[in-house]
Amino acid sequence: MISTIVRQALLAGAMGLSASAVHAGEAEFLRSLDGNWAGNGTVKVRTNSSPVNVSCNFDSDTTDSSLSLAGKCRGLVVFSKAIRADLKSNGARYAGSYIGAGTGTAGLNGSRKGNDINLGIRWAKEVNGDRDAVMTVTKVGENGMRLTTVDVDPKSGKSVVTSQINLSRI
Repeated sequence: MISTIVRQALLAGAMGLSASAVHAGEAEFLRSLDGNWAGNGTVKVRTNSSPVNVSCNFDSDTTDSSLSLAGKCRGLVVFSKAIRADLKSNGARYAGSYIGAGTGTAGLNGSRKGNDINLGIRWAKEVNGDRDAVMTVTKVGENGMRLTTVDVDPKSGKSVVTSQINLSRI
């Protein structure tokens, strides 16, 4: 009887430590993305359009349970787009919003695995024939971050990278 109580207490304690460790892991991960970022990449307005080369700057503000990325990407001579993503974490689960596709505020939902925050996007209006896409925020080494958006081409049914921006801490 006593050994059962001890085992249950140890198990409860281990579960408590695991929950704290997960939260601490997310806080550390989020803090590692804080700062100012700059880089280059490509953006496609639609899955069937040609990619446009862009240069981007972002400010990232983080807390133990949130990430806010705000910036601007410029391409060609006349293209300039404000971009913003706000995420809150609950353990390794993330939810928030994204502005930048020109359709209004999109919803974000997903989770982190390793250095990737994988998010489903729910656009405010149809984009490429539906309202769904995928965004991944990837920590690359100590001073890098990659933002990737993938959508499905409505004609071919194939996944197409619609944006990929590689950033370095400045």
